Amino acid sequence: MIDLSGKTFIVTGGNGGIGLGMAEGIVAAGGSVVIWGRNDKKNQVAVDQLTALGGQATAHVCDVADEAQVIETMARSVDDFGRLDGLFANAGRGGTGTPFLELSLEEWRSVMAVNLDGVFLTLREAAKYLVAQGEGGSLVAVSSTSAIHGAAGNEAYGTAKTALNGLVRALAVGLARYQIRVNSLLPGWTITDLASDGYESDVFREATTKRTPVRRWAEPSEFRQVGAFLADPSQTYHTGQEICVDGGYTVF
Repeated sequence: MIDLSGKTFIVTGGNGGIGLGMAEGIVAAGGSVVIWGRNDKKNQVAVDQLTALGGQATAHVCDVADEAQVIETMARSVDDFGRLDGLFANAGRGGTGTPFLELSLEEWRSVMAVNLDGVFLTLREAAKYLVAQGEGGSLVAVSSTSAIHGAAGNEAYGTAKTALNGLVRALAVGLARYQIRVNSLLPGWTITDLASDGYESDVFREATTKRTPVRRWAEPSEFRQVGAFLADPSQTYHTGQEICVDGGYTVF
């Protein structure tokens, strides 16, 4: 049994999809959640869903690619419940869809700004609070199976997600002295707004489903338990790991 009573976690991009699934797992285990997202209306809907589960939740509008916003929103988020026990750096965007030979530096950087720089900024600011608080904590970066199988046609996205795994390993070593655990989550094909184009394509959905041993895409709700697990303060020896939840996609 995972008990997150009295613990508070930030979930960036937590107003839908995998982020909301993990947030649901946290509140189900008794924890409080602060949702970050750029869409205020979606943020409030997510808060309503979490409170309906009996949990405590707040939300803030924040663009994780904006350093000033991240710093300000982090301070406001800690004030919401008076403490911070971890952060799930889940906010991200898809690639541009531009073929590699035509991919501009501007497009490349637009993907990196959110999927890599945004994760760096949110993890850095959360780590500052956790170190100052002196009670350890959990940091999670949401990567992708694209960091393993190669994302031809989506190079910027795949590169950013691969880089996250290197960042996680470095932070796991550097922050271990503060009892801060740092891990990455690699989701497989999941029915979310971000992946909607792929799921709605009969050809793509069929191809990816055939390659997935469980023969289906995941539902965001299936990330509830892994969210609670990664937040669990009793997992004191678990750090620097890549947790792959993909229905077997990367091993088949």
